[in-house]
Amino acid sequence: MTATHAPDPGLSLRERKKLRTREALIGTALDLFSERGFDGATLDDLCEAVEVSKRTFFRNFTSKEDVVMAPTQDMWMAFTEELDRRAPDGGTLLEFLQDALLAAVDRMNDQDWPTRVRLSRRLAARTPSMDAHGLHFCDCTIRTSLATLHHRLAFDDPRDPRPRLALDLLVAATRCAMETWVDLPREPGRTAFAGELRAAFAAIPSTVTLPATPRGTAPGGSD
Repeated sequence: MTATHAPDPGLSLRERKKLRTREALIGTALDLFSERGFDGATLDDLCEAVEVSKRTFFRNFTSKEDVVMAPTQDMWMAFTEELDRRAPDGGTLLEFLQDALLAAVDRMNDQDWPTRVRLSRRLAARTPSMDAHGLHFCDCTIRTSLATLHHRLAFDDPRDPRPRLALDLLVAATRCAMETWVDLPREPGRTAFAGELRAAFAAIPSTVTLPATPRGTAPGGSD
């Protein structure tokens, strides 16, 4: 699966055609399911609208859930590619992960990507099967990313929980940022999403030290 981006001029004619078909399936699926509901349109309806066979559909996607969630999945796939090719700059692991994700977002340069992500997230919010698909994909992404980190970075103990916890923190912050971004008025673009990501990332250090103060207790007050 190829991350969502403008067609590479270096691609062959056949590859560009395949990419256009994939993008048409994503865009049409999001429009169709947003209009009729996820269960209100069939895979046959989608293939007919795009004028492709089911065989062509299954060359690109595994299910209706897969095609509808492709915009965010493409971002995470670009993230795993960034982990595999970026050179660590001496910072923390969490900073390395954050930089890789921001670079992945920067690669989502299709002008339709922000709109498609918002449509996808809104459909997922009311479609249990999409939520389950997303959780499965997230788990696979974390496992792939963790394997890449252990391959590329020097961790003394392969059972050290911190790399996995760092990935979990990144995913949680990204979900928080995406929920905020999706609910923004008008049509916020990719730059606005990157801004929400940075804000969520900046909140991580103070999150792990946030006091559990009982409500009604004055800061600094005595018992």
